[in-house]
Amino acid sequence: MAAVASREKLSPGAGAAPQVDAGKYVRYTPEQVEALERVYSECPKPSSLRRQQLIRECPILCNIEPKQIKVWFQNRRCREKQRKESSRLQTVNRKLSAMNKLLMEENDRLQKQVSRLVYDNGHMRNQLHNPSVATTDTSCESVVTSGQHHQQQNPAVPHPPQRDANSPAGLLAIAEETLAEFMSKATGTAVNWVQMVGMKPGPDSIGIIAVSHNCSGVAARACGLVSLEPTKVAEILKDRASWYHDCRRVDILHVIPTGNGGTIELIYMQTYAPTTLAAPRDFWTLRYTSGLDDGSLVICERSLTQSTGGPSGPNTPNFIRAEVLPSGYLIRPCEGGGSMIYIVDHVDLDAWSVPEVLRPLYESPKILAQKMTVAAFRHIRQIAHESSGEIPYAGRQPAVLRTFSQRLSRGFNDALSGFPDDGWSLLSSDGAEDITIAVNSSPNKLVGSDFSPSPLFSAIRGGIMCAKASMLLQNVPPSLLVRFLREHRSEWADPGVDAYSAASLRASPYAVPVLRAGGFMGSQVILPLAHTLEHEEFLEVIRLEGHGFSHDEMLLSRDMFLLQLCSGVDEIAPGACAQLVFAPIDESFADDAPLLPSGFRVIPLDGKTDVPSATRTLDLASALEVGSGGASRASNDASGASNMRSVLTIAFQFSFENHLRESVAAMGRQYVRAVMASVQRIAMAIAPSRIGSQIEMKHPPASPEALTLARWIGRSYRVHTGAEIRWSDTEDADSPLMLLWKHSDAILCCSLKPAPMLTFANGTGLDILETTLINIQDMPLEMVLGDEGRKALFLELPKIMHQQGFAYLPSGVCKSSMGRQASYEQAVAWKVLGDDGVPHCLALMLVNWTFI
Repeated sequence: MAAVASREKLSPGAGAAPQVDAGKYVRYTPEQVEALERVYSECPKPSSLRRQQLIRECPILCNIEPKQIKVWFQNRRCREKQRKESSRLQTVNRKLSAMNKLLMEENDRLQKQVSRLVYDNGHMRNQLHNPSVATTDTSCESVVTSGQHHQQQNPAVPHPPQRDANSPAGLLAIAEETLAEFMSKATGTAVNWVQMVGMKPGPDSIGIIAVSHNCSGVAARACGLVSLEPTKVAEILKDRASWYHDCRRVDILHVIPTGNGGTIELIYMQTYAPTTLAAPRDFWTLRYTSGLDDGSLVICERSLTQSTGGPSGPNTPNFIRAEVLPSGYLIRPCEGGGSMIYIVDHVDLDAWSVPEVLRPLYESPKILAQKMTVAAFRHIRQIAHESSGEIPYAGRQPAVLRTFSQRLSRGFNDALSGFPDDGWSLLSSDGAEDITIAVNSSPNKLVGSDFSPSPLFSAIRGGIMCAKASMLLQNVPPSLLVRFLREHRSEWADPGVDAYSAASLRASPYAVPVLRAGGFMGSQVILPLAHTLEHEEFLEVIRLEGHGFSHDEMLLSRDMFLLQLCSGVDEIAPGACAQLVFAPIDESFADDAPLLPSGFRVIPLDGKTDVPSATRTLDLASALEVGSGGASRASNDASGASNMRSVLTIAFQFSFENHLRESVAAMGRQYVRAVMASVQRIAMAIAPSRIGSQIEMKHPPASPEALTLARWIGRSYRVHTGAEIRWSDTEDADSPLMLLWKHSDAILCCSLKPAPMLTFANGTGLDILETTLINIQDMPLEMVLGDEGRKALFLELPKIMHQQGFAYLPSGVCKSSMGRQASYEQAVAWKVLGDDGVPHCLALMLVNWTFI
């Protein structure tokens, strides 16, 4: 653009004076355009003084008036905006075209599956009506479809002949067979796939997610789009330890190139145990990477066993050998860039080797989908958005923050599993088997991760101690429990242990603090650091304030800091586990800071975790649900979640000096027991099956204060505006409180102080703020509204308080407690009057909002 002359047309709306001819064009020389482009690259919207300075500094612009310069910059910004919008629309069009192709292929696959099921159904009907033609084969898996190989457990059926697995030709035969079986699962009907609940396909969704139904082992399948090239996608997927949090290690023991340009790899992989009640798994597999004729990349994998003719792999004690059935990744290039990915995970985790109550962890394809298949897709999409620059960041790079998340998760898993080859050993028990104490006297490689050894244990003679336990929970959604533990730390944490962890981090001499049941616990402030694309995982810093320790007890600052990873709090998809992991840090928060992660993990044991009660919280919102409509809803939630079970795993790590080892062990055992008791009390309080009866006794039929406030809000709106609030989605509401609570627009109330604080919000308001009625009272209004919205409200405040009592505000952006932004089309603010006519609070209604 700078190399050719251009002309700009003056328009009255562009700031031109009335005497300027509206049809006059100003022609610019290439030198003038180049000078203006240089300024535009530095400042796209220069002020009047900056434009005048530009004319003075550039002699070639001296014959152009400042108003003409202003018009040039206006037009230049307009062209830039049009180019960006055109580029965005082209990208969306490419996504839609690729997704349309994907959906057409999926539709063809489903039609084939329907045809096969219709044929099987007809065949079974013929057998029922004509018993004489029924075969003696009564196995439900005797039907063999194209590309499908069902391995029967009948010992009378001979295994296929063993291949010469010691030669490259024999391994290539296994690889080609694996490729054929994988492709039949990825694009065919070799497995009966069922759409996973809550996973809707679309250009901006994670893709099409399905799980297996009535097949050997458990399987999950996903297909979708990412804006990365196939080779980059393949590189990410092969690095399984970076996205599969349960992966402990992956060793590539042998690589064999093939004649078709592919590679065969012999891989040994270990995975962590999800709880302390089961043993970890390991896998010995063959991975085959090859290109297809259409330019696609395929990476397929299967276990090498005697039945497949493969060589035996490493035999590691303390691990149970699991099997990978033909699985893998199909990566197709898309026109215009990006890739279309098919992921199939199919495993047999030997569920019979674990206690019966834990078998759903190994028999549920939904859990497999959440842990592996969906996790891989989310990781790829996260990196794609980071690479495109669509994710803003301040301070650390997104990759660095992602590394912190991985270190927290890995450190928690290491402590939970306590592998002997990492230096862990069990401490003698005190006779009770509910708490396990493990000790690691050489933990530098764990704490320092991939960085230099931590000075934490070089300055003292000691190590790490972990107190851990697992327990079964009834009728408590994992997301609800973890969300409560995150938001109400004072309900279960002891400040003395937090102080101990902070002192340990400083690697200074310390004494073991005495645990006090009623110790003063200051407030916690959550400082968001980063979140994943779909907000299923949050990384944040927790500042603990106001610890009441005297100088004689411990020399500590009043503020303590925790680096915290929280996941699964917003998940309603079946099979999703929830986790809260944290580690003490100091104020410097260096990239190589040592981390001692502790925390909680809750995994559902049943598939029915997507009940409506997963969004319930133990606060005033529960009282609002009670009444003629709320009581019935509580009972429905209770019946729907009456059989919900989950396993909770707790692990806390402490550093110790050798001469204090027994004292720290006693402290850790006592603390974890106290935490378990607190969690049991919390679980009983927030169990959906108990919510209805408990609250009906406490607030019959609902909170009088909430009823009064709802009546004031509706009446004040009618008095000031002359119209009723347009209630929506409230057919079953029978009181002003229900009308307010179930209204589709967010309604917030704030105090009338010089620094307004939020005091109340309806259900939609809590959704947009991503908080609860307990925590909303700590949120200032200025933290919620954006700059433009705050300015608009304060400009209209005199009119609201002293003149007409209400004001309509323009569209704007607000921010939730989790740092997410939401836009709204319009806002209405009005003064809420009490029965005595005195202003009580200010109400704000955000109309037609949506998360950005």
